[in-house]
Amino acid sequence: MNRPGSRAAQALRPSSRRPVPLRRAAYALVLSSVVLLAACQKKEAAAPTPRPVVATAVQADGRPNTMTLPAEVQSRYSTPLSFRIAGKIVERRVRLGDTVKSGEIVARLDPADAQKNAASAQAQLDAAQHRLVYAKQQLDRDRAQARDNLIAQAQLEQTEDSYAAASAQRDQAAQQAALSKDQLQYATLAADHAGVITAEQADTGQNVSAGQAVYNLAWSGDIDIIVDAPESALAALAVGQTAKVTLAALPGRSFTARVRELSPAADPQSRTWRARLTLENPGTDVRLGMTADVALNGNAAQSAASFTVPATALFHDGNAPAVWVVRTDDVLELRRVQVARYEERTVAISNGLKNGERVVLQGVHTVTAGEKVRVMAPLHPEDFAS
Repeated sequence: MNRPGSRAAQALRPSSRRPVPLRRAAYALVLSSVVLLAACQKKEAAAPTPRPVVATAVQADGRPNTMTLPAEVQSRYSTPLSFRIAGKIVERRVRLGDTVKSGEIVARLDPADAQKNAASAQAQLDAAQHRLVYAKQQLDRDRAQARDNLIAQAQLEQTEDSYAAASAQRDQAAQQAALSKDQLQYATLAADHAGVITAEQADTGQNVSAGQAVYNLAWSGDIDIIVDAPESALAALAVGQTAKVTLAALPGRSFTARVRELSPAADPQSRTWRARLTLENPGTDVRLGMTADVALNGNAAQSAASFTVPATALFHDGNAPAVWVVRTDDVLELRRVQVARYEERTVAISNGLKNGERVVLQGVHTVTAGEKVRVMAPLHPEDFAS
């Protein structure tokens, strides 16, 4: 019989300690529960605060939606004045801004070389004329002797050939003499039309080549208004259409111009189309080079509503003008617009906006598309009054 304290009795007694692996698993389970409970009790991360922006709702201003473009007054015809021969300028008779008449002499070249060429050509013409006279006399004698059978037929033919050659040489010398006289006249530069000298490209004492411009002459007569129109203005431009023109130098006055020519392709650098408008009844007050504003009043320019916004609201999307619009969900959207005219503190938007839409007025370079914002009214609304 086993004793209570014997080893056999202890072996038959149940163990009072748990296995070590089971206790470690229990500890891990308790620890994970504590961590999970702590994580649940943490506050969720706060959402980013919407950026405050100064914006206001826009309304159509009711103004005629005419597109105004900058322009310049130029002569319809403008040509360079140049000598037709090379030489040294020894005299200039007009200066920048002078008015000249048709045929008026404006400059001269040193005529010494041209005079020598003309004298040489004239001497060659005289010699050729003498040879022709001698050849004619010899031909008359040989023809008379040939009728009397005093010379052979071959000799007569040779005399006729010499006469023909002398006649051709005389004609050649005459043309050369005429050309030399013309070149002597080309040493004098005359205006081929009445007009105004708008540029000087050469000075007295300068050696110039044939065709090198000495002056630029703007013809008197028709006056053009030159406009470089953007793509958005093409619909309002058509040959024969009229436009209103105002000049900065003549305040309070307006003129009528008619589109005469429109470039078929855009300039590769500026991406604009050049239009030429003929100014009707310009008057003597209109000077070449004046700056002008052309108001296009075509149907295409008047079809949409016009919105006037502060110039500080204008942004750019690439090369196109744009504004930041606050959508109904208070998210920013960059929207391209068409600018009808630029004024001192405002711009007129002809396309791209609707009544009641909110437009950002300040800080347009600090916001991004898709950003959540909070709209604030201008602190000083009078600063943004149109």
